[in-house]
Amino acid sequence: MQRRHLIAGGLAAATLPGFTWAQGIEKPKLTIAVGGKNLFYYLPLTIAEQLGYFKAEGLDVNIVDFAGGSRALQAVVGGSADVVSGAFEHTINMQFKGQPMRAFVLQGAAPQIVLGVNPKTMPSFKSVADLKGKKVGVTAPGSSTNVMVNFVLAKAGLKPSDVSIVGVGAGNGAVAAMRSGQIDAMANLDPVITLLARSGDLKIVTDTRKLAEAEQVFGGPMPAGCLYAPQSFVEKNPQTAQALTNAMVRANKWIQQAGGSDVIKVVPESYLLGDRAVYIDGFLASKQAMSPDGSFPAKGAETALKALASVDDKLAAAKIDLNAVYTNDFVKKANAKYR
Repeated sequence: MQRRHLIAGGLAAATLPGFTWAQGIEKPKLTIAVGGKNLFYYLPLTIAEQLGYFKAEGLDVNIVDFAGGSRALQAVVGGSADVVSGAFEHTINMQFKGQPMRAFVLQGAAPQIVLGVNPKTMPSFKSVADLKGKKVGVTAPGSSTNVMVNFVLAKAGLKPSDVSIVGVGAGNGAVAAMRSGQIDAMANLDPVITLLARSGDLKIVTDTRKLAEAEQVFGGPMPAGCLYAPQSFVEKNPQTAQALTNAMVRANKWIQQAGGSDVIKVVPESYLLGDRAVYIDGFLASKQAMSPDGSFPAKGAETALKALASVDDKLAAAKIDLNAVYTNDFVKKANAKYR
């Protein structure tokens, strides 16, 4: 009964666009940049948008979708967007580059990224070392999928330069690239992964949709999708950040109570890639990797830094203030509001 009430309440919120619960918001109209919005990695963002949670918090949010997380980050750096819905590790890289970013609400408790090989072009694949000299598809060069590839390669004794990285996006283009043999392997997310695996066009090698496997791969909790923004934006607009966090925490909690059939009623038809059953299977496979409450794990930043440092000697030698790249302050207040 509680689950039905929560889902029904979420749907009802979408019918109340003028209803606001937050006062004194510094920037009620803002833009969020995201790379691959159709992916389950960003499902809380879509749920918050589609169910009217942003509007309920007094926000007018424009979401702009890019081919990958690195391009979404570029939009914020360039000033065309205010906030990124993207991978947590970008906050560490940006501090290293002298452009501090701060994450303030988590969407993914694990990366949900799957590395798989093409059975057609690599029928004799035995280990990651076999990827040397091969073409590996990622959502976009420099994105979290690329970071994942680099990290897995490093554990197998390979350098990033030992493979050719190809940006294939996060939708039908990625599916086509794999099926046509343009790439030999791929790091991508659901629903793309489930679609390819079910059709026999992808053999899974590493699966971080599973929390246990993600922690084994990275050596600890690896925070994934989150909302982050320039540190100055968060400091100057605390009520705006709180309103965004409130909406995202509501979305996180809605997802925890939802089933696959609930989700497909909310997301745009284009997200389904023409197969509702595949989308539901992908959701069920990814659900455990989604954050239940938006909180960043205590050792998450440390795990992310180790992953990045394993393929970047300069970053490994740098002094990074891990306490500055994220905050749970807004999440605590949001969870007190939405228990």
